[in-house]
Amino acid sequence: MDAHKTVGVLGGMGPAATVEFFRRLVAATPATIDRDHLHILIDNDPGIPDRITALLHGGVSPVPAMVRMAQRLEAAGADVLAMPCNTAHAYIGALRDSVNVLFLDMIEETVLRLREHTVGLLATRATIQTGIYHRACSARGIELVTPEDTAQETVVRAVEAIKASRSLPEVEAAIIGVITDLQARGAEAIVAGCTELSLLDGTKMPVRWFDALDCLVEATIHEALH
Repeated sequence: MDAHKTVGVLGGMGPAATVEFFRRLVAATPATIDRDHLHILIDNDPGIPDRITALLHGGVSPVPAMVRMAQRLEAAGADVLAMPCNTAHAYIGALRDSVNVLFLDMIEETVLRLREHTVGLLATRATIQTGIYHRACSARGIELVTPEDTAQETVVRAVEAIKASRSLPEVEAAIIGVITDLQARGAEAIVAGCTELSLLDGTKMPVRWFDALDCLVEATIHEALH
């Protein structure tokens, strides 16, 4: 274990997604005994100011709180940082500047794994409007399509329902309807660009499902082990 890097997780955005990231990290680590697993430090702070409110409505900036979190994790011994929240990656530049360790970019790690020419994005309005996925896709010649207004409202309600721990089968049915619309507009694959949507069963979706949380898990394990 001494040769492995310690992973720091900026969590609480939201808590269920943080728990799922931790679970997937453990499940995906090639380990046969306890000592083969990674040392993982998690700072789960749901009190960080809302990213969507800050980005879309001029609310309190979450950057100072996230910077403190990143610096706490670094001070505690983290060698690599991961943040299982897509929308918060709008601030990754400031976060990377605040620490002296590698800060993984979930958006870049996800787009690196895309091979399709046209991809649909399911994400919060803030993630879409900041263009963080659009820029990453454009740099690789990938066309990104996003839900139209009514369908985007369905995505927003789905995210809210998951945060409130409501029935996932009902949410999945609504999301499948949105995906069907994106397919009709040329989407050959879908990016689950919100970590609440990562809690849905991607095998039930009618088109290839790229889960940003899985991409971050893969990148985190690779960096920690190598």
